[in-house]
Amino acid sequence: MSLVLCNPPAPLQRVPGSESPMILICDHHGNGLVKALRPLREAGYDFTASKNLRDSRDRLQEERFELLIIDPLARAGTAEIEELVRLGNHAPRTPILLISDPEDPAAILHCSSILTGQVWDVIRADAPLEEFRLRLQHLLRQRTQIIELQDLRYRASHDDLTELLRPLYFQARLSEHYSASERHGLDLALLLIDLDRFGQVNKLFDHTTGDRVLSSVARVIQGSLRIEDVAGRIGGDEFAILLPYTTAPEAASTVRRLCQTIASIAGPQSGSDPEFPVSASIGFETTTGKDLKSVEELRSHAEYALQRAKRAGGNQGVYFRSRTN
Repeated sequence: MSLVLCNPPAPLQRVPGSESPMILICDHHGNGLVKALRPLREAGYDFTASKNLRDSRDRLQEERFELLIIDPLARAGTAEIEELVRLGNHAPRTPILLISDPEDPAAILHCSSILTGQVWDVIRADAPLEEFRLRLQHLLRQRTQIIELQDLRYRASHDDLTELLRPLYFQARLSEHYSASERHGLDLALLLIDLDRFGQVNKLFDHTTGDRVLSSVARVIQGSLRIEDVAGRIGGDEFAILLPYTTAPEAASTVRRLCQTIASIAGPQSGSDPEFPVSASIGFETTTGKDLKSVEELRSHAEYALQRAKRAGGNQGVYFRSRTN
């Protein structure tokens, strides 16, 4: 069956915004979908097409698209749709407009289970062009709303200056990881970091310079993290890092690297700033999941070790269990 789309009764309205949304038409069925949708370019949509699953796979691996229009070869099957959904699941997930066969409307039910949690819609292959435009507009609006919601959630949980977790969110992650460590006997390390004599920076210079120092330290911390690690800004010049699956020797190695790298950013933060030292005191504690009573004890041990590092002059790390009783 060939696609024959009706002409819209009125001129197509343009997509809001200055940039045209990039849409991939997965024209696997080969019924002329690309040609039929060509008038939508007048409404500000930017299309590119793929002719089969392999072609679509290559395009999705190389580029990101705001939306997928899928006319599957096997309309009653799920493997083809499942592969495209997997490849399109960036953040946010790519919305999908799925073409259905008007002669077999029940076929779409076979795909609904794998589209759970996806922004998607379905349209008959013989639908008017105006209906295509409206459904595309609705899907893109949903995508924008999801992006805005994700941004709000991110801003609520992350510090504006450093992009690290805010204190309450870091504490929540710490509690989660400690519970997992306790339940399964997993190694866990907690590092608390306090910049040495940071108050002098704001006294001698200004808060803009201080902010640049904090941002630089945050980038050092972020650059030291693995995917599973968690970092937060827990005070003005205080940071924390959570290292799951990390033993004491491994944590000590990370602490040494952090001390050295933070100290290496000393100097003017811009061409006009005077030079000043930057260093950090780090206190850390580890657990095997069986040797501490609570997450509060883990944190209090790390805080005690941090105070020892500061009293010793700073620019060093101290392990809680290395103290003399």
